[in-house]
Amino acid sequence: MTAEKDFRSEESSNPKKVPKRVAFIKPRTAARVKKEEEEMVMTVPNLVIREIIAFEVMVIVLALISLTFNAPLEWIANPQHTPNPAKAPWYFLGLQELLHYFPPIVAGVILPTLVVIALIVIPYFPINLKQEGLWKEHRKQTLSVLFTVVGIVSIILLWFDVYAMLIPTLIVTALMVVPYFLNKETGIVGWLGSRPLSWWIMTWFIVIVVVLTTIGILFRGPEWSWTWPWNEIY
Repeated sequence: MTAEKDFRSEESSNPKKVPKRVAFIKPRTAARVKKEEEEMVMTVPNLVIREIIAFEVMVIVLALISLTFNAPLEWIANPQHTPNPAKAPWYFLGLQELLHYFPPIVAGVILPTLVVIALIVIPYFPINLKQEGLWKEHRKQTLSVLFTVVGIVSIILLWFDVYAMLIPTLIVTALMVVPYFLNKETGIVGWLGSRPLSWWIMTWFIVIVVVLTTIGILFRGPEWSWTWPWNEIY
């Protein structure tokens, strides 16, 4: 006589529901462990190929522009006729704009050094590694820290009358706190709520650079005074 079977067979992929399992593997089929897809790709070749394509497209566009338009150069340098205002190249106009507000040692040394250090350190913050939304955890504590930091920065900017940085800072902060008060997971509010802290910091940095550079290019006239771009300044 055969003993009574104390087991039964069934198909399942849940190891917690069915702790004892026997896997039947078909010929020429490898056993694999399924895992959740992560939002990560390898630098090579995924990122490098995209960078090479972007670089080639930029070179082609610049070549076509150079064949169509002349470079916006000024007259030959003349020590007896210096331009007013004497502006730096466009990529340095943001720093030159800061020199208009802050002391030279602050605008030319301290602030750029702090920015470089921040760009190096921020990617290693735990909150950046998690890639979670800013308000996903510790909402009240995050709101308190955010208002404290923004308040200190706003007081410093008001002290030096740097409204060109104060207004963009307040706008970015307002966008940051919208998901906290509306608490929606869909639409533009949900998308803003899913942005991590590192994304907000980089966005604030890019907005400040664009605003300062634009002001230096279009709105600075003789003696570095405020002027409108459609007014004749020469």
